[in-house]
Amino acid sequence: MKALTEVLQIAKRTLDTEIEGINSLRQAINEDFYAVIKNILELEGRVVITGIGKSAIIGQKIVASLNSTGTPSIFMHAADAIHGDLGIIQRGDLVICISKSGNTPEIKVLVPLLKRGGNILVGMTGDKDSFLGTQSHYVLDTTISQEACPLNLAPTTSTTAQLVMGDMLTVCLLECRSFNAEDFARYHPGGSLGKRLYLTVADIYVYNEKPEVDLNAGIKEVIVEITRKRLGAVTVMDGKRIAGIITDGDIRRMMEKHDDFSRLKAADIMSFQPKGIDPSAMAIEALEVLRNNNITQLIVIDDGQYLGIVHLHDLLKEGII
Repeated sequence: MKALTEVLQIAKRTLDTEIEGINSLRQAINEDFYAVIKNILELEGRVVITGIGKSAIIGQKIVASLNSTGTPSIFMHAADAIHGDLGIIQRGDLVICISKSGNTPEIKVLVPLLKRGGNILVGMTGDKDSFLGTQSHYVLDTTISQEACPLNLAPTTSTTAQLVMGDMLTVCLLECRSFNAEDFARYHPGGSLGKRLYLTVADIYVYNEKPEVDLNAGIKEVIVEITRKRLGAVTVMDGKRIAGIITDGDIRRMMEKHDDFSRLKAADIMSFQPKGIDPSAMAIEALEVLRNNNITQLIVIDDGQYLGIVHLHDLLKEGII
C-alpha cells in the first residue's frame, strides 16, 4: 500500500489531468456544435446515440439526460446495431456516434450503414481525422492530450470529456427550448423535486380521516377522536362553521393546568383561528405554513367548508421534505 501523501498526490494529479481535458473542449464549441443543436431542435424524429465499450456507457447517460429535459432520445449499442438493431433508427432521426478513436472495427462497419439511411450523422470523437470524424456530417471534438491513467490506456479523461460534451448539448437544448422547472417536474413525477412542483394539498388530505367534534364535546370524546383518526388533532365545529382546533399539545397543556377536567368541553381548551389552507394549494406551500408557524397540522378549507387535515407526516411520506 502506498503512503497517504502519495495516494493523495495521485488523486490530485488525476483531477488536474481531467480538468485540463475538460478545458480543451472549449475548442469544440464551434459552428459544428451549433449546427448539431439546431438540427436537434428541428428534428421530427429522435436523437439516437450509439457507441461501444466505455463510450456506450457514456452514451446511455447522455440519452437519460436528454430524455429528462425534453429531447426524445434512445440508445443503440454499436455492436448490436450491426447484428439487427439498426431497425431502431427511423427516418427523421439524428444519430450521434461516440468513439474516442473513431476507428474501431464496429464503427467502420456501422457508419456506412447509418449514412445509407439518410440520417444526419454526428461523430463525437477524439480524432477529427479518424474514419468517424471524416465520414460524419458534423463532428463534436472530444480530443484530449492525456488519459488520467498513467499508462494512457484506460478511458478516463476521454470519457469525462464525452460526458461533459453530452452535458453541454443537454443544457444548450434545455435553454433553447425554454425548459422550466414545471417541465422538469412533468418528466420526473416520482422524484422529490417533481412532487414539490405538482403535488397539491388535495392530492394528500383525501387519504386522511376527518377528525371533528362539536363545541360542547367532552374531553373524553375529544381524546378518543384524536386517537382514532391518528392525526394528532381534531377540528372543533360550531355547526358547519370551524370554531377551532385541539391538538395533542392542547391536551397536554390542559392536563398541566387542571386536576379535574371531567367538566371541561372542547370549547374550553381549543385554539382559536386555526391555520388553514386551500385544497388547490401546492404541498410545498403547506410545508412553508407549517414551518413558519411551528405547527404540524393544517385544516383544509374550501370556501369556508371544512374538508380535512393535512399533517407534516404526510409531506414527509411524500418526500416533500
